[in-house]
Amino acid sequence: MDLFDHALKERLATESPLAARMRPRRLEEYIGQDDIVGEGRLLRRAIEADRLFSSILLWGPPGSGKTTLAMVIANHTQSYFVTLSAVMTGKADLIAVIEEAKERRRLHNVRTILFVDEVHRWNKAQQDALLPHVENGTITLIGATTENPYFEVNGALVSRSRVFQLRPLSDEDVRRVLEQALQDPQRGYGERKIMFDEDAAQHLIHVAGGDARNALNALELAVESTPPVDGVVHVSLAVAQESIQRRAVLYDKDGDAHYDTISAFIKSVRGSDPDAALYWLAKMLYAGEDPRFIFRRLLILAGEDIGMGDPMGMVVANAAAQAFDYVGLPEGIFPLVHAVVYLSTAPKSNSSLGYFSAYSKIEADGMVEVPDPLKDKNRDGKALGHGQGYVYPHDEPEHFAPQQYLPSGVLGTYFYTPSDQGYEAQVKERLARWREAQRKALGITQSQEVPMPSKEAADALKARHKAGGSH
Repeated sequence: MDLFDHALKERLATESPLAARMRPRRLEEYIGQDDIVGEGRLLRRAIEADRLFSSILLWGPPGSGKTTLAMVIANHTQSYFVTLSAVMTGKADLIAVIEEAKERRRLHNVRTILFVDEVHRWNKAQQDALLPHVENGTITLIGATTENPYFEVNGALVSRSRVFQLRPLSDEDVRRVLEQALQDPQRGYGERKIMFDEDAAQHLIHVAGGDARNALNALELAVESTPPVDGVVHVSLAVAQESIQRRAVLYDKDGDAHYDTISAFIKSVRGSDPDAALYWLAKMLYAGEDPRFIFRRLLILAGEDIGMGDPMGMVVANAAAQAFDYVGLPEGIFPLVHAVVYLSTAPKSNSSLGYFSAYSKIEADGMVEVPDPLKDKNRDGKALGHGQGYVYPHDEPEHFAPQQYLPSGVLGTYFYTPSDQGYEAQVKERLARWREAQRKALGITQSQEVPMPSKEAADALKARHKAGGSH
């Protein structure tokens, strides 16, 4: 390193953002994640003993300490430590690192630890290129990701790594991070006179949402933008509020937080809890979710989970979606809330899943001929007798004719099982009378109600529908 490089490094060390300057260098400085790196924990013991032989994946939200923990490992290990960003590098960079690691191990018997930030950003081919070298020990991987590695990282790579899930920092942890920055004389503000009001601290801690980087950035802005009075920088609540104006909500529209939140929302509506439903709705809209996505999910729920318990559920959901298209935001919130509250408090029935029982029966039986009375008489009625014997229900009492509608081999099989909820309770009573009359008229001595498939089985059948059928 020449003098210019050294001067640049020294300048960057003092001019870097506070969050970068305060990044812990040793385990003793690391705050939070005690269930992973607390005293006596497996990962802590491995780091302290420099015995990190197996690859690890650090999974957690922004600001939870993934990169910091990797840097701590770098400072504790005798292995050669290399850092790559999956956003900035590709397969060629990875191959170069691997070749150097092989040479380093061959000539000097020095292991190489490779830290890949945002490892989920690498495509399958890039991750595959790393796999054999992780497997044979040429590279010990530390991968950091904000996304669920079980979905976003090569399964073979995950199976060869230990996954550690990091959580957002607690409020007490964030407070310790801020105190550390205020007290450190070299990297923080220990040599400056700062009056940090308690209500200001509480505001920064609350709004940071467990993100240490967010809290430190806000503290830096508050301190650096406030002129000292008599040599003292006073960080009041008003200053803190200006420095961190909006609480960050973890919500990546393509990531886990998105799917977890919509899942919590739908389950709350299905579970008849309007308060929880409104809470998760507010989180999604606060984070910028497209209301049309929420309406699509509500329309599905209205058919699947409300169903015949309250047929108006579908009408309300659809009307609210159309009203939103007319009105837009912000007033369009009201029809959306109307639909959410209505569906949350409506009687629930999932009897529509009976369709999938019929679908499974079709899959099992294959092609079944339509009974002659039900066939179209307009084409082959005279020649083949199609349509003959059909009774027009509206000519009968109660507009019901107890005649055959199912193929003979399926007679007496009931796929629809009405619940006793809401409107469907009336349907249940009426349908029982019709089925009894049909059994007597057709001489059906045995009948069976086909149980509805489980949610998992129904979801599998829905997936086959989406793929274009069962074949």
